[in-house]
Amino acid sequence: MNTLQRVPALGTHPTTGANPGRAETRELLGHATYDLLVIGGGILGITTAWHAAQSGLRVAMVDTGDFAGATSSASSKLLHGGLRYLQTGAVKLVAENHVERRAVSRDVAPHLASPLTFYLPVYKGGPHGAAKLGAGVFAYSALSAFQDGVGHVISPSKAARDVPELRTDNLRAVAVYEDGQMNDARMALMTVRAAVDAGATVLNHAEVVGLRFTDGRVTGADLKDRIDGAEFGVDARLVLNATGPWVDHLRRMEDAGAAPSIRLSKGAHLVLKRTAPWRAALATPIDKYRITFALPWEDMLLLGTTDEAYEGDPAEVAVTESDISQILDEASLSVQDRQLSRDLITYSFAGLRVLPGGPGDTAKAKRETVVTEGRGGMLSVAGGKWTTFRHIGRTVMNKLAELPGHPLSADMEPMSQLPRKAPLPGFASPQAVTHRLLNDGASSGPQMAPDTARHLATHYGSLAFDIARLANEDPELARRIHPDAPEIWAQVVYARDHEWAEQVDDVLRRRTTLTIRGLDTPEVRDGVARLLEKRP
Repeated sequence: MNTLQRVPALGTHPTTGANPGRAETRELLGHATYDLLVIGGGILGITTAWHAAQSGLRVAMVDTGDFAGATSSASSKLLHGGLRYLQTGAVKLVAENHVERRAVSRDVAPHLASPLTFYLPVYKGGPHGAAKLGAGVFAYSALSAFQDGVGHVISPSKAARDVPELRTDNLRAVAVYEDGQMNDARMALMTVRAAVDAGATVLNHAEVVGLRFTDGRVTGADLKDRIDGAEFGVDARLVLNATGPWVDHLRRMEDAGAAPSIRLSKGAHLVLKRTAPWRAALATPIDKYRITFALPWEDMLLLGTTDEAYEGDPAEVAVTESDISQILDEASLSVQDRQLSRDLITYSFAGLRVLPGGPGDTAKAKRETVVTEGRGGMLSVAGGKWTTFRHIGRTVMNKLAELPGHPLSADMEPMSQLPRKAPLPGFASPQAVTHRLLNDGASSGPQMAPDTARHLATHYGSLAFDIARLANEDPELARRIHPDAPEIWAQVVYARDHEWAEQVDDVLRRRTTLTIRGLDTPEVRDGVARLLEKRP
């Protein structure tokens, strides 16, 4: 393997411990030739940048918006094996998904992922019978080697004790299985940080306005900083298009005649206040292929999702009145009306699944990753799912190594030589972190509220102690941002200095849960804006 001189890692500033400023980052991007330029800061691009940096390559990653600013923060927040895939006989896929789910939940990011019990209600006249679903959840748990228990069937009365808003009219039985969930935006940000710690150079809010060519091959990109308007460029031996719903837009920059390679499916969700505690999630069959979810998440209830073809501008995807009605109507099959009042809705969001091009119902389409090479040598990657994000990164890197005469293959550390379960930053037991925040902080600063300690532990892991330190040094930063949410002002400073937050929505929508809770009031937004302006 050739020895490469690494671009300096951008994890911290040498004197302040913070991320470097945008001008400094642009300077680095513009005055080095990278091995790999990743365009797109969703989880596909992020995981590829992470694995590429680990393999010894000089890596740059840019995104026209915020990291995980589109599809990657608009998921159902699940880490799951894919129970419905058993319908199509995809047994191997389910088993592989379970392996990845367990690895992420236990070995890579236990501070960001948590187990979740699912109840699958069987109603009179529904699309599946109790015996079939009972056998299905047993097979599902068998494909995870029973490491999360054995799928089984329970009585309606037992299920109603755990899910008080469960509709019990005509309920025959409830099948039970185990999966997991996470905060997708936080998982993405920690993976960005892992990529940076491995040597990658990253910049969000940097729009590609053109591609660079050398002898007909794509060798970089021209960009415009959407924060201050500065223009700059990045040179690279290879460019990877990981722009998700915009993948064909960038392909047409490479080749104006490029045929469409993907199709889009819109998935809408609602977030509601809970009327009672839930100790399990509901996965209710709508038909043979579709399931609607009611998920306890971030002390709220997440409902969805829809699955319909989308042909508009990806930047304009939004939740419509029709989406809201559909989600509430489908949820009402298993959730009581008092939990489905529109007055309880705090937020709605929609994302676009990127599916391989072709005919057919989007609900039945495979969630597979597709890698293609354009006429200018640019690689485009599309598709995939959150649960297998690490596997996707390895798949893309293996694809690079397999390309005949590829310029990077001799410089890469083989994927087989890299740690299979490299942890994300902050790796720690969230229970242990919570305990320390509540007990150690009492002697060094203001007593932290239990809900804030739990929130920090499950969103930052051991990095929560850095936030606690900020709060101890400045009592103003220990205050809650809003009285009805666990977040404190120290998180805004941390997001600004260590998590590439540039705009108010970066903080409120993706680095905290304020927007999702419906608490991004004018006063909150003004306070966040003032702190962002104090960037060192």
